[in-house]
Amino acid sequence: MNSALIIIFFTAAIALFIGIRATRGKEMNVDEFAVGNKGFGTLFIFLLIAGEVYTTFTFLGGSGWAYSNGSAAYYVPAYICLAYVLSYWMVPKIWRFAKKNDIISQPQYFLKNYNSKALGVVVAFIGLIALVPYIVIQFKGLGIIVAEASYGAISPLIASTIGAVIVAIYVTISGIHGSAWNAILKDILILFVIIFLGVYIPYHYFGGIPQLFEAVQTVKPEALTLANEGFSTPWFVSTIVLNAFGFYLLPQTFSVVLSAKSERTLKKNAITLPLYTILLLFAFFIGFAAIIQVPGLQGADGDLALLRLVMQTFDPWVVGIVGAAGLLTALVPVSVMVMSGAVGLMTGFYQLIRPNSSDRQQLTVSKLFVLLIILIAYIFTVTGGNALAVLNIMSYGLITQLVPAMMFGFFKTKYMNKYGAIAGILTGVSIVLFNAVTSFKLATIFPNIPSAINDINIGFVAIVVNILIGVSVSLLTNAAIVRENARVAKEAVNN
Repeated sequence: MNSALIIIFFTAAIALFIGIRATRGKEMNVDEFAVGNKGFGTLFIFLLIAGEVYTTFTFLGGSGWAYSNGSAAYYVPAYICLAYVLSYWMVPKIWRFAKKNDIISQPQYFLKNYNSKALGVVVAFIGLIALVPYIVIQFKGLGIIVAEASYGAISPLIASTIGAVIVAIYVTISGIHGSAWNAILKDILILFVIIFLGVYIPYHYFGGIPQLFEAVQTVKPEALTLANEGFSTPWFVSTIVLNAFGFYLLPQTFSVVLSAKSERTLKKNAITLPLYTILLLFAFFIGFAAIIQVPGLQGADGDLALLRLVMQTFDPWVVGIVGAAGLLTALVPVSVMVMSGAVGLMTGFYQLIRPNSSDRQQLTVSKLFVLLIILIAYIFTVTGGNALAVLNIMSYGLITQLVPAMMFGFFKTKYMNKYGAIAGILTGVSIVLFNAVTSFKLATIFPNIPSAINDINIGFVAIVVNILIGVSVSLLTNAAIVRENARVAKEAVNN
């Protein structure tokens, strides 16, 4: 057994131990399982939200995007930083309403905000559809990282299986507490690994970061600018705006917000988290360096840029540390994802058909949903799930269809009621899913449309249609309700 594999297995064992021990001294109930009894302070919230940024998709995909698509990769830190800025005003509103109404999940939030069980069900299942591709990507990424870092000693399938079992064990035992404590280990390790690699590799191969970009300019100058079509400026801007509004609507991030103990905790994180996001640039530096040092990676193999360059540069024990950091970038986000998805299904579905169920029953059902979601994601991981790779790109497009209903819900306006919210969400989601299946673009309908408009992210277009449908249906149903109330009142007077 090589030293890299020993380090990776040791880290996995520590993560499992920490996850299980996280409930020590706590009496587990639904609130404790889902949101830590709304008692997490600034540090835990910081680490949990940051954990949703530094996933395997970012660890591999950040450098991979820089390798394959160049400057288009910068949309990632841009939208995340904008999301944190928006959260300073938006997230405290969500937290206050949730605190007042004893809310522990995203579907429950929309259900109580619009007093609509149907909307709660819709949100629960949309959240699940958006989550499963992310979980699959984490399991696939975990398999790639461990297989590569172990020099092929462990297959991707075995690595994904071990990861799924670890997550299943400590989430069902500890809920969000296991995620919070493992986030500490993960962020310490990822902080060290990303900064070290992002600084060392450019200096080792090129003599510095400026020299790195001069080399890329010589070999592949198009990597340093946005494309004229495709990943162009309109795509870049629309995707940043779309993802920024959708970031805190992802079920796992929404759950972290609900677990905060105060508004002040959330505002502190809104101020400090953008600085942490800058670390993503170091992953991009590695990707750009790999353009020169590891040429020829095609398609999905671009995601191997970081690992291939690390293996080419360092001894196995260093590769093991990098692999261990990659392992944790899968385990921590996945644990929050499956927990939030499970609690969302429990509150948005089970609780509606069994309103008198006890806390113990709800906790048991939440844990069963955890196992079900992991099983579904694992099956897609094993069978390939090629369609999910496309759906992953559209996941933000799906979840951001909740944005209009959320924003209008802040103000309790006549322009959005429960009927309009449901109609708008379903319309927007239908557009996004249709695009995911058919690669539909605006030019399909309008062949002569300028590329600047055609490149706009389809999720952004779906939101515009979502708002138009939602407002129209709301105004029409409001008028119908007024007429019906008037008719009933008139009949009552006549009788």
